[in-house]
Amino acid sequence: MKVFYSEEHRKHSPPFEVFDGGIRVPYYENPDRMDRIVAALQKTDWAEFAEPDDFGLDPILAVHDCGYLNFLASCWDEWLASDPEIAASPEQHAFLPATFALRRAARPTTSLRGRGGYYLMDLSACIVAGTYTAALTSANIALSAANSSFLLHNSSFALCRPPGHHAGKDYAAGYCFINNAAVAANWLSAKGKVALLDIDYHAGNGTQDIFYERSDVLTISIHGDPDFEYPHYIGFADETGAGAGLGFHKNFPLPIDTGDAGYLAALDEALSMICNFAPEFLVLSAGVDAFDGDPLGMFHLTRDGFMEIGKRVAGLNLPTAVIMEGGYANEALGENTVTLLENFK
Repeated sequence: MKVFYSEEHRKHSPPFEVFDGGIRVPYYENPDRMDRIVAALQKTDWAEFAEPDDFGLDPILAVHDCGYLNFLASCWDEWLASDPEIAASPEQHAFLPATFALRRAARPTTSLRGRGGYYLMDLSACIVAGTYTAALTSANIALSAANSSFLLHNSSFALCRPPGHHAGKDYAAGYCFINNAAVAANWLSAKGKVALLDIDYHAGNGTQDIFYERSDVLTISIHGDPDFEYPHYIGFADETGAGAGLGFHKNFPLPIDTGDAGYLAALDEALSMICNFAPEFLVLSAGVDAFDGDPLGMFHLTRDGFMEIGKRVAGLNLPTAVIMEGGYANEALGENTVTLLENFK
């Protein structure tokens, strides 16, 4: 199985994030996550590592707003130039706005802080010197996996960091800056019908936003109910698409303490929808933060549960680009990811 990966992700390593209540904590979405997965994959006899190709900006701009990408590209340098104290010790800092655009028509302003509050949704989308480079590389990893699955008609794994499914057309959120899975799915949609299944514990709000009015990409997300879980304002069961996309989006918001049985029941319904849609390609947003004990989740899936998820999704027999999303129980992250992937090799 081709595994696309790059060390460029290390350039994105914020020193902190801000939790509810203003608590500053070490950044959960850190390079150690990739080290754990790479180490576990290297123990297998089927993982074939490859560097990503550079697809340029066009496939990314087909999904994301140009002004937003310009903001990501220039934010850090502008911030350093605006404050000599930050420029003197940049490794201790991360760009985060203090004011956010909310619940009414808004526009980006000329000030950096104003643009930050317009283009960033929360306090986990921290920007540092290497964020834009790492995010571009992550998108190219996803595109390389999509291209491999298209050309070879098989499954491939995009070991993406930063992840992507919380990033919308013109905003970053939840550790995500470029929506890797959406970029890959949109690129594949020029080749045929695509289904995008998101099994990350958190709702794929960015993916939902991007494809919500489209019928050529079926999007499905299985996740913690936003009544209690991030991202809180999107991912409800009655959100089923709009316009041409009506009926082509499905959310499965599941209750606190969902275990293997409840999750697999929702998965079976999702897979039935995919079969009825009859896509030519599948993109799998593969978060493993539904694992029992993940610090950012409240589900109780076991390793056997991830094995069964992989078995059932692979049973669709579709060329599949598996895109890495979340998973923060680092001690178990590598084995959980390999367990999910084993059925696709």
